[in-house]
Amino acid sequence: MSSPEPALVSARPRILVVYGTRPEAIKVAPIVWALARRSEVTVEVCSTGQHREMLAPVEAALGLVPDHDLDLMRPDQTLNDLLSRAVVAVDRVLTRSRPDWLVVQGDTTTAMAGALAAFHRRVRVAHVEAGLRTGDLGHPFPEEANRLLIDRLASLLFPPTARARDALLAEGVPAERVLLTGNTVVDALERIAAGLGPPVERDEVLVTVHRRESFGEPLARIFRALGELARRFPATRFFYPVHRNPNVTGPARAALGGLPNVELAEPLDYVALVERLRGCRLVLTDSGGIQEEAPTFGKPVLVLRETTERPEGIEAGVAALVGTDPERIVATASRLLTDAAAHAAMARRLQPYGDGKAGERIAAALAG
Repeated sequence: MSSPEPALVSARPRILVVYGTRPEAIKVAPIVWALARRSEVTVEVCSTGQHREMLAPVEAALGLVPDHDLDLMRPDQTLNDLLSRAVVAVDRVLTRSRPDWLVVQGDTTTAMAGALAAFHRRVRVAHVEAGLRTGDLGHPFPEEANRLLIDRLASLLFPPTARARDALLAEGVPAERVLLTGNTVVDALERIAAGLGPPVERDEVLVTVHRRESFGEPLARIFRALGELARRFPATRFFYPVHRNPNVTGPARAALGGLPNVELAEPLDYVALVERLRGCRLVLTDSGGIQEEAPTFGKPVLVLRETTERPEGIEAGVAALVGTDPERIVATASRLLTDAAAHAAMARRLQPYGDGKAGERIAAALAG
């Protein structure tokens, strides 16, 4: 499997880091910090603004200052609309900056657009969080396809776990292009948590649900389960910062808005979300990032998806894949809220996703 090579590599490598969503910003920040400490490289940061309203607080918290802000977000945009505009906009940055490396993270439309634009310009692509797989192109959608395509285009691949590394090697990626790094979210989380006081423990379930493949009936099933749990456990607060996508907000308010112990909140900034995560009893989520973050604080996670590309938490016993079936969600969550031994078995502080040094490993590989 060959990869594109630039026509000329400068003596002092120029590295362009691209992100567009809040999870991407969180996960590229440790790489930007590490690169900025290296005098032998030049680093620039580009934001596509894919999640405009959620980016500014996390950029401020993590010290990210984009050199290029593309401001691509538009109301009711389709995936193809965003992708096409992102490719063109990133291409303009590439022609101005002439980087030796373009760094993308994860499996978003921004990451896919950046990788494709760089490939067309024969700029080498480095893929952070490479090798995650569910084996199902529909779950998650479109992320599974995005990460497969990015991995095919990348010259350097940074899998966060041994399982992700092995998936890349099994697909035929040459071993010299693959570096096991750990997940940079652990680096960012440690930095944020170090600045916080002691956690405030609450009788609270933290809920985050927003994935595109759950829109419609799967989301309705999840909300039925949440409603049943709220009625069974009236003394427990169910705290749900609702994603602003209308496919989520409307159904959430219709199904859960009348329940007194369900708080449908505005989206939280990252520091506030970490605070809430540290203090809750249980997490119900379809978020990949929260699957990775919760084990740091010993919080059991029920994954509201049919598949997950992050099985390490499940294998470690700190997460469980419950899908969108209401009976299964209610039964599993009820057991964890009533059975102290079952809760304690999952509420173990361990981190199967990284050791807090991923950013430095990635920076060293790019500088070398």
